Amino acid sequence: MGRLTIFALRAVIAIAFVGSLVVQGVMVPLLWIDLEDAPTSARVAVAVIVILGVGTLQVLAVCIWRLLTMVRRGTVFSHSAFRYVDVMIGAIATAAVLAFAMAVTLAPSDVAPGIVGLICGISLTIGGFALLMLVMRQLLAQATHLRSELDEVI
Repeated sequence: MGRLTIFALRAVIAIAFVGSLVVQGVMVPLLWIDLEDAPTSARVAVAVIVILGVGTLQVLAVCIWRLLTMVRRGTVFSHSAFRYVDVMIGAIATAAVLAFAMAVTLAPSDVAPGIVGLICGISLTIGGFALLMLVMRQLLAQATHLRSELDEVI
C-alpha cells in the first residue's frame, strides 16, 4: 500500500473521528431535547445506544489506524495484528447488537413499523460485516503462517 493511500485513509479516519466526537457532544444532546415528549426510559435508551454506537465506530477508527501503521512498517503479518482485528470484530458485533436494541426500543413507540424493520435489516447487515471480518481474520492467520514458514526457509 502506497504512502499516499495510507495518508488519504488516515485523513478520512481523522475527519470521521472528529465528526463522531461532534455527534456525541452536540447531536446527542439535541436528540435528547427532540425526544422530550418520549418516556424517559426511551430517551435514555436512545441516547445511550447512539453514544455507544458512535463509540464502536471510534474503536474501529483507532484499530484501523493502528493496522495502517503496521502496514506502513511492514509488520501487519504478525501476531500483534490479531489483537486489533479481534477488537474490530467485537466492535462490529457490538454495533449490530446496538442497532437491534434501537429497533427494539423504537418498536413500542409510534415509529412506523417499516422503520423498525429497516433498522433490523441494518442490524443484520452489520452482523454480516462482523462475519466478513472473521473471514478476513482467517486469511490474515493463513498469510501470517505462510510468512513465518517463508522466513524459516530463507
